[in-house]
Amino acid sequence: MNFSTVMPTYGRNDLVFEKGKGAWLTTTEGRRFLDFGSGIAVTVLGHSHPHLVSELKGQADKLWHTSNLYRISGQEKLAGRLVANSFADTVFFCNSGAEAIECALKIARRFHQAQGAKHKYRVITARGGFHGRTLAAISAGGQEKQLDGFAPKVDGFDQVSFGNLDEARLAITEQTAAMVVEPIQGEGGIVPASVEYLKGLRALADEFGLLLIFDEVQTGLGRTGKVFAYEWADVTPDIMALAKGLGGGFPVGACLATEHAAKFMIAGTHGSTFGGNPLAMAAANAVMDVILAPGFMDGVAAAADKLWAKIESLVLKHDMVFECVRGKGMMIGLKCKKTNTVVSAKILANGMLTVPAGDNVVRLLPPLTIGDLEIDSAISILDKSANELMN
Repeated sequence: MNFSTVMPTYGRNDLVFEKGKGAWLTTTEGRRFLDFGSGIAVTVLGHSHPHLVSELKGQADKLWHTSNLYRISGQEKLAGRLVANSFADTVFFCNSGAEAIECALKIARRFHQAQGAKHKYRVITARGGFHGRTLAAISAGGQEKQLDGFAPKVDGFDQVSFGNLDEARLAITEQTAAMVVEPIQGEGGIVPASVEYLKGLRALADEFGLLLIFDEVQTGLGRTGKVFAYEWADVTPDIMALAKGLGGGFPVGACLATEHAAKFMIAGTHGSTFGGNPLAMAAANAVMDVILAPGFMDGVAAAADKLWAKIESLVLKHDMVFECVRGKGMMIGLKCKKTNTVVSAKILANGMLTVPAGDNVVRLLPPLTIGDLEIDSAISILDKSANELMN
């Protein structure tokens, strides 16, 4: 058997990208593509952003790794900025979204069990959610396609319908420790939570003494037009998972929490060898330099408004291909009438990267730095692709 030396766990497109600049990627064969996938919502500042490149190169010349046995100045700087611009009081640094979710789940269990409530460990999650690929994360997500072959499912998760507060209330028992929700379900098909739903979850958590966890791995760091998606609803969680855009392409994750929620996370309760090392912190601090700069998020919101107006017109024009558009900011879902993988493949053939998702959706997740040229190019490619799908 001629088995792949790279474990074949991905259905990869036969493209090898060699270099990128802004929202554009170039293959080893010289083909150019408009990147509206951003490495699945990761390269928030596009490719080869000069400030990120400069900061990462500068740090690489000095120090890469020391471990968390010692203070790391970059962690202290980044944690201070995340705290100053969020609900949180404290931050744990890791390497991925799944790790950030694992940290959040541990905080929630320890919060109750350190106070003597050893029976509290269950977490309510929403159907259609996605929280990573660890055994606990796929059990939290509850999607059969991800659980298949990995039985038994990790115990401790109770799923309810996304958006249904009545079901959430009925699922709460004496064993419930926390609730986890994405403000916008990404992998599930760009499905936004209503303001009322998020406010209702906050009220339920307060009523029953639970911790509310927001998974902002995909929605965080400007993706929806605000630094964090929870800001749209004016609702704050107790714990929040971040990753993807935080490093602009460098693997970085973070778990943010209030002092109240994390008060029992003392030395020895959690750790990471690589998490928050100097190289990762240089990348993440460089991303924050740009995102927090005056006027940057205003520019993102303005570009998103232009993009949305053009996409809404496109959907109306091609109503045999697209059913609707949904999402927020630069997190856009095109719900398709044609099979989404077929639509995504056609868009790819015409020179643009997108990401399929659940509920027959094609995701558009461009860099936050796109302008009129990229917007017009994307609309032209989408228009051409829809026309070809009808022929």
